[in-house]
Amino acid sequence: MNASAPRARRSRRTPVLAAGAVAALLVGLSACGSSDDSDSSASAASEGASAGAFPATVATKFGEVTVDKQPRRIVALGWGDAETVLALGGQPVGASDWLPFGGEGVGPWAKGMYDKKPELIGTMEPEFEKIASLQPDLILDTKSSGDQTRYDTLKKIAPTVGVPKGGDQYKLSWEQQTTMIAAAMGVPEKGEELIAETEKKFEAAAKAHPEFKDKTITIGSRTSEGFGVYVGGTGRIDFVERLGFENNPKAEAQAGEGFSVSVSKENLDMLDADLTVMTPIGIPATDISGDPLYKAVPSVKAGNDIVFDDKDISQAFATDSVLSVSYALEKVVPLFAEKVAK
Repeated sequence: MNASAPRARRSRRTPVLAAGAVAALLVGLSACGSSDDSDSSASAASEGASAGAFPATVATKFGEVTVDKQPRRIVALGWGDAETVLALGGQPVGASDWLPFGGEGVGPWAKGMYDKKPELIGTMEPEFEKIASLQPDLILDTKSSGDQTRYDTLKKIAPTVGVPKGGDQYKLSWEQQTTMIAAAMGVPEKGEELIAETEKKFEAAAKAHPEFKDKTITIGSRTSEGFGVYVGGTGRIDFVERLGFENNPKAEAQAGEGFSVSVSKENLDMLDADLTVMTPIGIPATDISGDPLYKAVPSVKAGNDIVFDDKDISQAFATDSVLSVSYALEKVVPLFAEKVAK
């Protein structure tokens, strides 16, 4: 349901077709290290790194991945991975632009952090030959579908840090993402510092707005295909729960393996909550705010709703990286406070 968020299903055809081409292209390229894909139980992401020294080990759904030495040529493919590398002092040579932002492929909160524009790589269907030609010594795909074929193709190019256990379908918090990438880059302490700084910002916002506590909230979107709401385990819901909100119980009751559930026009009352927040994706904001059925939702009728019409705000809210959440806190929390009665 979300054009800015990746779809729950993706074609597996491209990785299979590309595998032979990747193998041929790899001939003559320098070896880039190795990964350990044993079936040993993966620990939590926060425990997924040896402390500081190389080789560094990161626990993933696919097993423990070992990075033998400081990576110099990083390709960041996962949702928000490139921004996280930048926040940790790295410079990706290739990156995927999910939303898309265009330009350097990152939001305004990361503007000016690149020394040189990266090679932009496809999102749902990355160009494996292009990735191999960049001669990466580390590939990051931490916030991704968790697709086995995608991972198997990438690891033939370079050590690949994929999703953690339970992180399929983009269900990865910015803390996990930061911890895993910091580990792979050999800067775990810097990752811890960034997380601590950002957590303090959330704590300060929640303390400043006790009226948010235990209020129900709907976080949804509308595309040309219809309405949908997000469920727990996703960045948007994690964001509002940190502020004290409770996600829409009706949405949670219908949650499956995906990051969202579709809502039919006949069932738009499902959007009702103490606060309803909607994002237009690929459509004008007025297609939501002006919809008679949407206007009839009790919370909307009472004026307790927000429809994002500022692209930067909606994209910051959606990106959920260690950089974007700080921007979102600054911009979104005041909007919430205007709508939630103290």
